[in-house]
Amino acid sequence: MNGVYGLMQQWQLLPSSKFLLRNSKHLHGKYLSRRGCVYPIVCFCKSLQTNAYEVVKGSYLPTTQTAQNLKSKGEVSIENENVGAFQKLPMVMPSVDILYSSLRKAKKIAPTKSITNVAKRERNKGAKQLDALMKELAAPLRDYVDNFPKKKYLHPYERSLLELTLGDGNYEEVLMKVDTLRKKVISVGKEHASLCAKSLSKREAEERLNQGKEKLEEIFHHEGKAIDELLDIAKTLRAMPVVDLKTPTLCLVGAPNVGKSSLVRILSTGKPEICNYPFTTRGILMGHIALNYQRFQVTDTPGLLRRHDENRNNLEKLTLAVLSHLPTAILYVHDLSGECGMSASDQYSIYKEIKERFNDQLWLDVISKSDLLQESPVVFVSEDTTVDDDEMVQYRKEGPDGAIHVSVKSERGLNELKQSVHKLLVAQIDRIKNETSVTCPENLT
Repeated sequence: MNGVYGLMQQWQLLPSSKFLLRNSKHLHGKYLSRRGCVYPIVCFCKSLQTNAYEVVKGSYLPTTQTAQNLKSKGEVSIENENVGAFQKLPMVMPSVDILYSSLRKAKKIAPTKSITNVAKRERNKGAKQLDALMKELAAPLRDYVDNFPKKKYLHPYERSLLELTLGDGNYEEVLMKVDTLRKKVISVGKEHASLCAKSLSKREAEERLNQGKEKLEEIFHHEGKAIDELLDIAKTLRAMPVVDLKTPTLCLVGAPNVGKSSLVRILSTGKPEICNYPFTTRGILMGHIALNYQRFQVTDTPGLLRRHDENRNNLEKLTLAVLSHLPTAILYVHDLSGECGMSASDQYSIYKEIKERFNDQLWLDVISKSDLLQESPVVFVSEDTTVDDDEMVQYRKEGPDGAIHVSVKSERGLNELKQSVHKLLVAQIDRIKNETSVTCPENLT
């Protein structure tokens, strides 16, 4: 009883406890009376914390708001599963601008006014200026290291873009160089500021101030190239196409020079380069379609060659990354006219491989350049016609079953293609909604 009474004495000063004691009809001082018995009151409700949870596969999980609160306390680490990280990169200044700006700001630092001794004033001024210069140089470097996204937290699509565009490991290497420069600037700046603060005369303080500035300038000139490399990386990454994962996307796939870019210009707002040679498309190009007040995305991809994945170049790997990591419908483009420079049998092999690998995605086949098709199919010298089966013969003549024959020059089949693409993207809307409803059930609180 004495222990409970002691707790009561400690908690009676809390606002919530006073409110309960003051407003209850059965309260008598510090005790609660009931049927002639007197009990001490203990109140442990200083604050009330509530968390909302949702049921997922029979387990209670915190809702988004709760997870964010936990993350702010350092208890939860959530990976970034949304695209668009490259558009949020901090602005990187050239190394020369950072250096000269820091020197100007540090030079304006004045000594403490209350110091009257000349030597003390000079060493105080030198130490403060070196400390300010060190901080001005290190602050933007820390900002770059902290705010450039970590590769492991990127969406798989953007992670692939990063590796295939910059080269595996180059991104992390440049960030490491910037961080190494930051640490060296801090170490040298502190060392020379300490030496300046220990100067015995005005002249010695001035010399050590100049020596510290020269040393920091030398380091920044010598290793500041890492900042300029990071500036180039930021420019490259910001130019990457942004894909909205909730907006239906149509991906044009096929061999090089089969007419994908021409169809992108017809179907969307994208304006890719169109030339009569392979591998014109050097990256992922995004366009948009607006049909019946609905907005869709269209992406043009580099052409695929007939070879194993380990032998593919980075352009081909970009195409496979889009198909692997983004919820896209596929518009596969075939060219049976012979103008693309690849035989029909090679195109057929690539087509069968991609079709089997991504057979769960919505699909539409298109035969381009149909105005150039002859009555007899084009056969390359390198093709072995003796092993042709019925399916291959049929492919050479008309392409896959259900393929739409189009011609950009004569405008043949373009209206039919647009209608089919619209139906395909509407079906993609339903698929995205269904997948979202399965992976993100409604929260239960």
